[in-house]
Amino acid sequence: MNDSAIDRRRFLQIGGAAGAWLSAGCGGQRPAARQKQPNIVMIMADDMGYSDLGCYGGEIATPNLDRLAGGGLRFTRYYTNNMCVPTRASLMSGCYTTKSIHPAGTISSQVVTAAEALGAAGYSTYVSGKWHLTKEDDPANLPCRRGFDEFFGTVIGAGSFWAPATLMRNNEPAEHLFQADDFYYTDAITDYALDFMQDGLAKESPFFLYVSYTAAHWPLHADEADIEPYKGRYAPGWDELRLKRHARMKELGVVNPDWELSPRNPKVPAWEDEPHKAWQQRRMEVYAGQITRMDRGVGRLLDALEASGEADNTLVVFQIDNGGCHVEYTPDRTGPYLPAATRAGEPMIPGNVPGVMPGPEHTFQSYGYGWANVSNTPFRLYKQHDHEGGIVVPLIARWPRVIRQAGGLTDQLAHVIDLLPTFLEAAGAAYPQEFAGRKIVPADGGSLMPIFRGERREPPEALFWEWSRGRAVRRGRWKLAALKGKPWELYDIEADGTELHDLAARRPARVRELEELWNRWKEDRGFITV
Repeated sequence: MNDSAIDRRRFLQIGGAAGAWLSAGCGGQRPAARQKQPNIVMIMADDMGYSDLGCYGGEIATPNLDRLAGGGLRFTRYYTNNMCVPTRASLMSGCYTTKSIHPAGTISSQVVTAAEALGAAGYSTYVSGKWHLTKEDDPANLPCRRGFDEFFGTVIGAGSFWAPATLMRNNEPAEHLFQADDFYYTDAITDYALDFMQDGLAKESPFFLYVSYTAAHWPLHADEADIEPYKGRYAPGWDELRLKRHARMKELGVVNPDWELSPRNPKVPAWEDEPHKAWQQRRMEVYAGQITRMDRGVGRLLDALEASGEADNTLVVFQIDNGGCHVEYTPDRTGPYLPAATRAGEPMIPGNVPGVMPGPEHTFQSYGYGWANVSNTPFRLYKQHDHEGGIVVPLIARWPRVIRQAGGLTDQLAHVIDLLPTFLEAAGAAYPQEFAGRKIVPADGGSLMPIFRGERREPPEALFWEWSRGRAVRRGRWKLAALKGKPWELYDIEADGTELHDLAARRPARVRELEELWNRWKEDRGFITV
């Protein structure tokens, strides 16, 4: 089977012997499934803010995600974790990071993955894109060894969009694939996802497809054709664009109009004082182009579902892993994600260097504080933090057979730990207590199916976070949050959703109550003692 280039016709002919080959790829045969179980398509974007999508108030063209929202339900109080790894671990396991991530930084063997649990329920399981739940020297936690039948994608968290490091096909390195002249990682993720979907549709059993895009994670890499529509779009600058987004968000109802807009980061000048306006505009133009390219891929997936006649029986979920990333990358930063040269041998110019316009393969830049502040409108702070700017993101769910509120909004509280319990209830399956001879810790989340059915769900008693530069706990209307090494801050998150009025000094008893709750959660890591 030749997959030296991303060509679906050459990669796989659906059905017959080829279909049998694919089903045996790396997960083995599956038990027979009930006819009415839904297909599940889980789509994840990377490092984008709450306001970037058109259906959440942004000016970036996302017509296909807007289409998904128009036929489904948008959540306005949906939480993730504050970085890629913890969010992916919680998505796969239904558990907080205290249970789902091994101290070495890989997904724990004491949780069951979505692929393992759904595979046991009769599903074919596929993943295309970023995994980021294992180390290169830890093959036991590669996707095909944690329940997925088929995998195309990368193991580490970032890389060139034209030459992504650690590219794999199932359990084998596949970096030869990006030597194709027309390779672009976002498109390749979509191409393989379509192949996997077609294989799943050809079977009598349902399928679980996890599509894990790296857009719009740095580096800023996009074709000129994708950048061109945004030329001049960002000339008004971050101050004006934040105000415009905030106004649209209030009109759409995706943000409480009583909440104040958080201020510009003090490290960022007013736009009129920015010395490198052309370069700054280009950063956001490339970022927007990356997102629109990803949205085009989402459209191809939705079109394939609709053409198959299976759209009504398919739960499609879209979310972002965390808020927009503020980090300004310096020219001296190195890592396994950064090649020494392009595929053509041209030297790389790493880091955010004003005057070096991002976009081409030989550049390796990010969009920085000013534009991350726009992405996270109206919230404070960014990725790596457990203030709202780092952990509040869009969640869109469409399942025409069940979700009747087409184009609707819900402000019911939800968290990424709720997704696997939701998928299992949708599939009519239970969360296992044991898997493959090992004991499994129970899930921390609860199913969103009542919300999908238009009902009120009992909200979580409390939600917890700790990772990187943040820690937080939310109980009812109160949220305790802190920066790394800094004291706790207390917010009435219902009245002050942008966290501008710290009430810690006025309500010390509430701070103590929530801190004790957080400490108990932190100490009870949930690991099974063998």
